[in-house]
Amino acid sequence: MSAASKAREEDQQGASPEDGLSEAERAAVKQRAAELRTGSRRGKDKAAADERDVLEKIAQMPQPDRALAERVHAIVLAAAPELAPKLFYGQPAYARAGKVVCFFRSGQADAQRYSTFGFNPVANLDEDEGLWPTSFALAELTEAGEETIRTLVRRAVS
Repeated sequence: MSAASKAREEDQQGASPEDGLSEAERAAVKQRAAELRTGSRRGKDKAAADERDVLEKIAQMPQPDRALAERVHAIVLAAAPELAPKLFYGQPAYARAGKVVCFFRSGQADAQRYSTFGFNPVANLDEDEGLWPTSFALAELTEAGEETIRTLVRRAVS
């Protein structure tokens, strides 16, 4: 069998396990699919149910991620009350018109030494220089860090 036909056969069968998604990535994709199914079944109280899901997810996080997520949740909602909390790949996120603007990812859930606070492309953060940050490592939250998040969230929804 030629190398080209072998490559075509592998493409048709899917990537090998080492080239595909990790177990954690597959779990995140399954979580996101479940979120979409749940969201489509919710009626008029969707926003309240979505926020309950986020608060429940935060409550399940081990410390110190729980404290970070609680604080980020409060800061985001105070800075941009028009954002709606919702789960995004099993983690807290904040959306406008159904599109996620920013999110918090638990470092412990991702087996990382820090959590992440990040923004999706719909966030209005573009800089004239063509370079701007889209995510931040979050190990602790100082007053300066809180102010940075507030400023960025306000700018993201402007």
